[in-house]
This record gives sequence, structure tokens and C-alpha cells, in this order.
Amino acid sequence: MHASPDLEGRLDLLGAGARFECLGPLYRGGPEPLQAGPVYWATAQGGRSVPLLKVMMSNRCNRGCTFCAFRASRDLPRTSLEPHELAAAFDAMRRRGLVEGLFLSSGMEPDPVTAMSRMLDATAILRTRHGFRGYVHLKVLPGAERAQVEEAARLASRLSFNLEAPTAEHRFALAPAKSGPGLVRGHIEDLARLAARGGLPGSGWTTQYVVGPAGETDRDLLSTTATLYRRFSLRRAYYSRFEPVPGTPLEAAPPTATLRQRRLYEADTLLREYGFEAAEIPFEDGGSLPGEVDPKEAWARAHPERFPVDVATADARDLLRVPGLGPVGVRRLLRARREGALRSGEDLAALKVQVARCAGWITVGGRAVGPRPDAQIPLFGESPGA
Repeated sequence: MHASPDLEGRLDLLGAGARFECLGPLYRGGPEPLQAGPVYWATAQGGRSVPLLKVMMSNRCNRGCTFCAFRASRDLPRTSLEPHELAAAFDAMRRRGLVEGLFLSSGMEPDPVTAMSRMLDATAILRTRHGFRGYVHLKVLPGAERAQVEEAARLASRLSFNLEAPTAEHRFALAPAKSGPGLVRGHIEDLARLAARGGLPGSGWTTQYVVGPAGETDRDLLSTTATLYRRFSLRRAYYSRFEPVPGTPLEAAPPTATLRQRRLYEADTLLREYGFEAAEIPFEDGGSLPGEVDPKEAWARAHPERFPVDVATADARDLLRVPGLGPVGVRRLLRARREGALRSGEDLAALKVQVARCAGWITVGGRAVGPRPDAQIPLFGESPGA
């Protein structure tokens, strides 16, 4: 039996539990905890670090997800917040300048409809009684009613619905209760319909995977994500590296390598920002992303016929395929070309282009700017120096 903590203690306990949830895309950097409480520093799109209250409504859950610290059979302190308590606590922290936004999730007890209702009540109180108009990210609980999803879209700045795994088979290994016929597909289709008629909040919806313990490949993950981006209006996918939790069925499973998580995020960026199709992402035998280099460079090495690219004349699509060039750098190049000719590597350096990183992959007006620094490292059967 665990004693029930006071409000501050409950906030700390439920904030610690919320660290298992990824932040939405409004916050581009990884969350960093502020001391030991529920406030996290996160980097906003403009580069400014902002404080965010990241908390669970309740850590009570009647589900048996095999990876989860809050699965029903696990012995740990359980607690919850009443909707008015959470709203008042957030408002007090906001007025003291401690937080600027809210990320709210919850365990599913006694059932997902009731748990979702409590999250919606807390957000409604925050919006109406306390007049908060800022950022709120709400997690859609599997099994919530369609009307609740629509209400969440009206109240929140961003929604998330966590798939946990890329296919029903893999999902069953992690979250059997989330693998019922049509459950996941139904929520995804609801979110896509809302997006199609402009009913989603401006920041859209996101999803999250637990990477590793279900045996899925990188190809499985990225293929599913590409479909969600293309057909279901997904704004962003998050890839959470699995770490075993004591007292769960997967406590003896090995943690997922940090490098795998990093490569997934790099490949995901190619899908979202660089115009790559899922079929273009380079995979090794078995469906894993290459470990030696990032996926963009792996693609470039496998397609020597596409290089070098002349930055003085190439279009945006070809420029985005150059290792070391990103959307910001490409926009600078195109703007500089409109204003005058590009003649040398010095001109590129003045635009803050990573010339050393691009060397060997590009020319300027037909003139090379240097050898490829990795020319002696073969990949995918490419001969050295190709």
C-alpha cells in the first residue's frame, strides 16, 4: 500500500511518469527536465527554450502493455489529479513564469472514455475559467469516442495518438489491448478526416513508436510512417528508444541502440523535408538502416550517377539530395543565384554552406570545390573513389 502524496508530490510523480511520452513538433529539441519536477525545458521552432508542464492526468491503468512502466500488474505508487486541480496548478505555475505550455497524457482507468473525459475537462477549465490561450498537447487515448477526439481537436494546439509499433502483428507484442480490429485504424481515419476538413489544430497530430522490442525493422517503421504522412495527414513521428523497465515482461530484453534511433530520425527527416519517397530510403539486408553513415549520404553513395551536382544551375530537388545541404542552405543558394552568380567555394562559405561536407558532391559552375572526404569508404558495393 502506498500513501497518497499531496498535490506537489502528485505533480512530481505524474510528471516523472510523463517522461515516457515524446513532445510534439512545436518543440524540436529533446526535452530536458528542469530539476526533478514535472517542468521540462524544450526548444521551440524559433530556437527559444521554453518551459513546459509535461504531466499525466493519472498513472492508474488497467492495461497490460508489455513495455510500460504503468501496466496494471506493476507495483508502484499510483495517483491522479482532478481536472480542476491540474488546471489550477498549471495556471499558478504559468502566472509565476514557470511554464508556458502543457503536455497532457493519462493512464486508462477505469476505461479510456472516462480517462479521456477527465483530460478534456481539465483542458476546458484551463481554456475557459483560467483564460489560457497558449500551447496544449493532448494525447488521444485508444478507445476514446469519436466525439471526444473532435473535442480534443477543438481544445488543443496539438494531438498525438501513439501507434507503439508499425504493424498490427508488432503492436500485439507490445500492446495487446491496442490491437483490436479497427481500433488503431479508426482513430487514424478520424484524425485524417478532421485534418481534411480543417478540424485539426494548427499543429496537427503526431505519433510515437517504441523501437526495438517487437522485432520490427527500420523498413517496417519508415514504410508505415511514410503512408501516414502521405495519406493520413501525420505531422510528425517520434521514435522512442526502448529501455527495459523492471517488473514488466520485457525487463530482460536488451535496450535499443541510440544509433538506431538517430538513424530513424535522420531517415524520417528525408521523408518530411527532403522530398524522398519511402522506396528511396537505403536499407541493408534485413531492413536496417546503414550504421556507417547517415541515410542521405548512403543514398548519395549508392547513386554516383546523380553527382556531382552543380549548385549554380541545379533545381531545388537535386540540391536537396546533396549530403551537407539542407532546406535552409538550399533556400540561401537559390536566393543568391537570383541576386547574382555563384562562382566559387568562397561564395558558398559566405552563405554558411558546409563546403567541406559537400565537397566532392558538388561543383560551382562546373568547377570542383574539393575531393569527397569519404571517397575511400565503399558502401553498397560502390568501388572506392566512385
